[in-house]
Amino acid sequence: MTRLRIGPPAAAFKRRVIAMAALGAGISMLAGCAPWRIWTTASLANEARPYAAQPAQPTRRILVVGDSTAVGTGASGPLASLPGLIGQRHPAWHIDNLASNGARYADVAQQLERAAAGYDLVLVLAGGNDVIRFTSEAALRRHITAVVDLARQKAARVVLMPCGNVGHAPFFMPPLSWVMSRRSNRLHVLVQEISAARHAHYVRLLKPRDEDPFVARRTELHAADGLHPSDAGYRTWWRELVAQGGLAGLDG
Repeated sequence: MTRLRIGPPAAAFKRRVIAMAALGAGISMLAGCAPWRIWTTASLANEARPYAAQPAQPTRRILVVGDSTAVGTGASGPLASLPGLIGQRHPAWHIDNLASNGARYADVAQQLERAAAGYDLVLVLAGGNDVIRFTSEAALRRHITAVVDLARQKAARVVLMPCGNVGHAPFFMPPLSWVMSRRSNRLHVLVQEISAARHAHYVRLLKPRDEDPFVARRTELHAADGLHPSDAGYRTWWRELVAQGGLAGLDG
């Protein structure tokens, strides 16, 4: 029988909330972002718990690492997060989740360093914080490369699924939203390039504005903070993960 385990918040969460608030204050001044969104984001992050499952006789072992989108921040509960949706559809899969709110790729590397080996799949959900917190391109390239290399030591199959266009989120307004869009595009270029070179699977959530469901259905697909996905938003991500072959070959 599958047991649902809700992990504790990251030990460094309070420091990250303070950092997020400080960053948000700067963003508010630069871009006219409503201050209530910043505190809503912190509240959603504080409430979120990562989904994990330990069935008695697992057929697959999955490791999830990453940022708040891997934790499921913005969802109504762990089962509505992307890892939770995977677990619901594959109740025989063992799912470990080491993700933490505020994590950048450098932090994801640390998550992987403390993980065991022997997984069938490592799913990496990260990148948004590197976009928002202005990680340099050189550092980002190093960190993504390190994450892929470490993940390949833990599982035969590695899937990288960075968030979509951060600049399309209602959280940001021009001119900062334009900067976020350019940085999101560059993030995806790097992730796609490094994934191809190191035999990882890349799932593309980045779409042009006129094709992005998070623009056309922005109220429905975003959580209350206008930054994270809602339940419907995570379901949209789930469909992309499946359609783009992220779980291919793992049925069971």
